[in-house]
Amino acid sequence: MIFRIFIGLILVLFLPGFSLSAMLFPKKDDLTGIERVALSFILSLAVTPLLGLILNFTPFGISLIPVLVVLSVFTISVSLVAWIRRMKVSDEERFTIPFERILKVNLGQKVLDKSLSIFLILSIIGSSATLIYVAMKPRTGERFTEFYLLGPNGTASNYPTDLNVGEKENVIICIVNQEYENVTYRLEVKFNGTLIHEEQVFLIENEIWETPFTFKPTEKGENQKLEFLLYKDQHIEAYRTLHLWVNIT
Repeated sequence: MIFRIFIGLILVLFLPGFSLSAMLFPKKDDLTGIERVALSFILSLAVTPLLGLILNFTPFGISLIPVLVVLSVFTISVSLVAWIRRMKVSDEERFTIPFERILKVNLGQKVLDKSLSIFLILSIIGSSATLIYVAMKPRTGERFTEFYLLGPNGTASNYPTDLNVGEKENVIICIVNQEYENVTYRLEVKFNGTLIHEEQVFLIENEIWETPFTFKPTEKGENQKLEFLLYKDQHIEAYRTLHLWVNIT
């Protein structure tokens, strides 16, 4: 999990800007190593939201696969242009990554240069750590379960309230899990206090469950109560309740 988040942060917050800075500054003397790293983060923070904004106005919208594809295409395309520009620069002037000296970072000779470089490095590390923490520990909002009824036509209207004995009618029962966890519900339907239906419903986080329920009254009477009770996990008391008053003739 941590590895996936780390790779995702590099793809979103570093590689787009690094490829763009490599395209804009192909010579090694254009920027120092620290400046190039800092500019990579800054450009990534500018480019990634812009690509997301453009993607939002397309039929694909902002979701995992379209964002991944767009960022990958942008990074690869800009990297190709950067490679072409580097090929036009002499070997002595061409920027290359000195892997053999990657741990020997030159922070500059002046005290001010060293202080600013150290502050910049610590800021980047702190920002990355904060992003990893936020990604691993997303803020949890209010936990609740949506429980409602729809009429036979799929809207919150035209509920069957006036029926004849033996006449079949139906409503649509809807449950939406907003509990930030997987939940096993127990659904009970009672007519005048008598249990006429019971079932268990397992929903993962943010899952929506809709099912038609058909009932057939057998006794005449006015203001008879058709009750829907939803229990969460193994709780004894009902977590959510709904009811309809029906007249049977």
